[in-house]
Amino acid sequence: MVPGSASPFRKTTIEIHAGRDHLPIAALANYPAGEYPDIIWLHANGFNARTYAHMLGPLTGALRVLAVDQRGHGGTPQQRPADGKLDALDMRDDVIALLEALAAPGPVVLAGHSMGGCVSILAAAERPAQVRALALFDPVILSRERADEILRRGAPVESPLVAKARSRRRRFPSRDAVLETYVGRSIFATWPVEAVRGYVDDGFRDLPDGSVELACAPEWEAANFAAHGHDIWDAMSRVRAPIRIWRAEHGTTCAIGDAAEFPRPAGQVKVETVAGATHFLPIERPELVKAALVGLFADLRT
Repeated sequence: MVPGSASPFRKTTIEIHAGRDHLPIAALANYPAGEYPDIIWLHANGFNARTYAHMLGPLTGALRVLAVDQRGHGGTPQQRPADGKLDALDMRDDVIALLEALAAPGPVVLAGHSMGGCVSILAAAERPAQVRALALFDPVILSRERADEILRRGAPVESPLVAKARSRRRRFPSRDAVLETYVGRSIFATWPVEAVRGYVDDGFRDLPDGSVELACAPEWEAANFAAHGHDIWDAMSRVRAPIRIWRAEHGTTCAIGDAAEFPRPAGQVKVETVAGATHFLPIERPELVKAALVGLFADLRT
């Protein structure tokens, strides 16, 4: 998708019922209303669906993509307090409710980056009949030892990443001011401009005085970074769908470097470390993601 060109995505809202919550899920779809997605895309913590529009747009015509704003991100409300959050099971339950709300005639592929990859695993473990495959881009998978330690402790994880999220600047005079601050700097240094623009477009909400505010509150982003109380290794052992993992060479959040390390029983697993890539590899390497997802569907058809 060329910057400035018409977007292939339409905005949509899908009403879900997850436990006690009635939640309107904001999403982008590159297929007509009334059809069903081939892929549900789940973003990283603090981001939103439109962050990946430059990457997912070129799939239009080949694959039907539904990219969602997860709870507390983009256009989807948070509804639950950040205080006391211990795990990603709320996000998991939202995806399960989304699968039920879509009522697709067949299973779909769950694809995700970072936190989105973790949530994909958790959901696939609970709804194997509704998940055709997993495509995970540097998913958050802690080592078994670290994950077990956190589960035993039963408390949020404090880290420099959590502290940095809490201290994020919440308000800016305008989206243009945000872009001027972000482009080419900090975590955005390796991002194409259109990805930063997509993140800013839906990652900030307009305020009455004309300024803009982060849609994902800093305390919510921090709570998600700190919440590792879900048993990701148990979930991985219960996934039956084929699994493809693309992990970063630099700063990866995925402790699994080889398919043999994935717990069994599990579906067919392939792991690839992408040379030169950082944790933001799907944003940095849109051509890789397109080839990966198209190739995955080709494999599923054989």
